Amino acid sequence: MGDKMNSGTPSYRADVLIVGSGPIGATFARKLVDGGSSVVVVDAGAQLSARPGQNLKNSYIYQHNPDLFEPVIRSHLHVLSIPPSARAELAVDPSAFPELGDNPSNARNAENPEQNPYRNIPAAAACYAVGGMATHWTCVCPRHHPTMERYNGIAADEWDRYYTEAEQLLGVQQGVFDHSVRQTLLIDALRREFSELPAEYQVQDLPLAVNRIPNNPRMVKWTGVDTILGDLADPGGDPERFRILQEHLCNRLVRDSDGSRIEYAEVRDLVGMRTVRIYADHYVVACGAVLTPQLLWASEIRPEPLGRYLTEHPTVFCQVVLLRDLVDRIEGDERFTEALRAHRRLYPDDTLPIPCADPAPNIWIPVTEGRPWHAQINRDAFHYADLVPHVDTRLIMDLRWFGMVDPRPDNRVWFSDRYTDVHGMPQPTFDFTFSSEDAARLHAMMAEMLRAAMAIGGFLGGSEPSFPTPGLPLHIAGTVRMGEDPDTSVVDTNSRVWGFENLYLGGNGLLPTSTASNPTLTSVAIALKAADRMVEKHYTAS
Repeated sequence: MGDKMNSGTPSYRADVLIVGSGPIGATFARKLVDGGSSVVVVDAGAQLSARPGQNLKNSYIYQHNPDLFEPVIRSHLHVLSIPPSARAELAVDPSAFPELGDNPSNARNAENPEQNPYRNIPAAAACYAVGGMATHWTCVCPRHHPTMERYNGIAADEWDRYYTEAEQLLGVQQGVFDHSVRQTLLIDALRREFSELPAEYQVQDLPLAVNRIPNNPRMVKWTGVDTILGDLADPGGDPERFRILQEHLCNRLVRDSDGSRIEYAEVRDLVGMRTVRIYADHYVVACGAVLTPQLLWASEIRPEPLGRYLTEHPTVFCQVVLLRDLVDRIEGDERFTEALRAHRRLYPDDTLPIPCADPAPNIWIPVTEGRPWHAQINRDAFHYADLVPHVDTRLIMDLRWFGMVDPRPDNRVWFSDRYTDVHGMPQPTFDFTFSSEDAARLHAMMAEMLRAAMAIGGFLGGSEPSFPTPGLPLHIAGTVRMGEDPDTSVVDTNSRVWGFENLYLGGNGLLPTSTASNPTLTSVAIALKAADRMVEKHYTAS
């Protein structure tokens, strides 16, 4: 890896350029560096932590009070497409604002005049930061159901191999919160309610990318990109081996003369106000399910399936206050005697039999045959509802159910040749609706959530059952889907873009199937598979 000047333009050289420093980009980087390649990673966002891509909710104050983390999440999300308001529709005379140049979207305060508000995904957002969404993600990492969610173009033994490797890389496990009084109490109550579920898919611990900190029962370490990078995230590393260029936006991939390879990437240094070129043998684009097809579009790589077959999890949500009868069971349960005794030594006047240091539950009801949705019962800082004052938060539980959307080519994100986004890239615009089948599943999912809610609590005022804003899960998928036919997919089963020898993609956009479960673990597994093929090619070429 090295720096050089090319016709007066600063440039870098590496074996691999990775666009995007989130968990998928970091997975490629870790695997490729270990395989002997030099890697440059570029990200439009800044580094927000001492080690690149740390999960910010590891701070003591956010673990002590998770509700304080909610505004942090909001502040890191940049909404991608906002329909213009009536005010924005007022005429603007461009000659009165010469500083706007030829970018008409700036005159509308980043609103998108081409967005149909009835076909939008209003909460779809990007996170511009080193580490991407992993700077604040929930770390929920279930495997996708083998028949209902998983793509069958990858063999079962490969899925198992790469899922196992992905779980090790992310530090995924169950049982970290088994010592929680409320977790035990609620799993018992929900198993009684859902006794018909098969044993393997019964109510259970949520698989999480998290590790407990020894000798501190109130603290855990949530996985971030620094976890994935390992020693590559340590200060004083070897820049010839691995380098992250923060606040560098890749705005174009330039093809060679015959069009079958990427020759170089054009990258804008957002702080230095200069354009640089990065030359590599291979290129990986992993900057999210919307920004990845955006970069391809800007590079005039525009296969028909690009941006199409978009899916996003429809959700239902509520918060409950735990039933008094359920809470009263804690006192007489010998499993909780020691925890309660320790709590009352510290807080003798507390009438609530839930230790103040009791970890929040993280409970899961997996997707099962005949149940095309995934359920989480926990206390999360994610912005589904505002904090209600004067209610002891030990009694509040969040219920979230995530459903499936059938992949359809007319559900899509497309990119404007006229308007641009905050970074001057083609403005993304959504064209998305639920089918009647999607809607039927959504309402059936609501009915099951109500059943679970009534088994453990009463609805918290202001957080009654609702259908949250589409896009709020931030699980958009399918936009650069994987497949075996270039007419209906963007990449092959090794994540290589059809028609290109050295261009690979990564992320949730590759997922071609209808899914309900959180996608990150599956996307990491697919990235590991692709990186293995790239390492093989590297050694073959050597």
